[in-house]
Amino acid sequence: MPIIHMVNSDMPTKDFDFNLLKVLDALIAERNVTRAGKRLRRSQPAVSNSLHRLRNLLGDELLVRGTDGLVLTRRAEALRDPLREAMALVDDCFFQDATFDPARATGVYRISTPDRLTLAVVPPLLDRLRRLAPNMDLHVMTADRQQALDLLDQDLIDLALGWFDEMPRHLNAELLLDEYLYCVFRRGHPIVKPKAKFNIETVLSFPHLIVSATGGRRAIFDDLLSRHDLKRHALVAVSNFTAVPHLLAGSDMIGVFTKLASEVFEKTFGLQKRRVPLDVGKIATNMAWHARSERDRKHAWLRQQIKAVYKSF
Repeated sequence: MPIIHMVNSDMPTKDFDFNLLKVLDALIAERNVTRAGKRLRRSQPAVSNSLHRLRNLLGDELLVRGTDGLVLTRRAEALRDPLREAMALVDDCFFQDATFDPARATGVYRISTPDRLTLAVVPPLLDRLRRLAPNMDLHVMTADRQQALDLLDQDLIDLALGWFDEMPRHLNAELLLDEYLYCVFRRGHPIVKPKAKFNIETVLSFPHLIVSATGGRRAIFDDLLSRHDLKRHALVAVSNFTAVPHLLAGSDMIGVFTKLASEVFEKTFGLQKRRVPLDVGKIATNMAWHARSERDRKHAWLRQQIKAVYKSF
């Protein structure tokens, strides 16, 4: 087990308390002694004592004061991924059942999605969990691309769905779907009148409603437009889809969303959709997870359920 090499040369390996690895893993993930204690169900003094022992054993402070709380030293940063992989390996070897029975499994599946996917993916995924794993709960977090990858690194989610610019080598990913972009607007919108031309110039002549999880005034479509030296007028920008149906239904604004989200707005809220009249390519939706979860049977089962949901679209 590679973690043994963390022990100082003057400290016999047989004297190393491997329970300290759990504490170190929690401290690196939480970067807070109190939160690490809650995660481990240990008292704050007990975790502080373990941190003191770890510092002596490893000859490094591991966590130091920063401007926004505790930050990891370079040694702790270097230990993070090998430690998580070693912990997962120990769990896989000694504590995982030979088979995974979803009907008897308990716990919480934690996933992150952009808001557009929550609309279309979460309801059928929840239906599958209710039928096949009735004792498993689902925790869904809304996160943008980089935030989702950070949550995976910190072990705060089990997997992430979305479009990612670059995938770090320690994360695994699988393509689920490529989607065209669609314009979404109210029924009776001027853009669909008999003599109206449905082209990109007409689409951009109307004000737009933008959804950005980061709270900004740009979304994926804006980046794609810029490649054609085009831009749109963002009359309203919101951070989630909650108000989108109402805002579009009561105005001449246009929203541009992926196919799955657009179909939800059309079928559930009575809006209309038309494919964007410009060759901007497709938006890829990937499923990403940390390498430490690759062989975890409970995690693998969740990945299979998500793939089954996408195959149904």
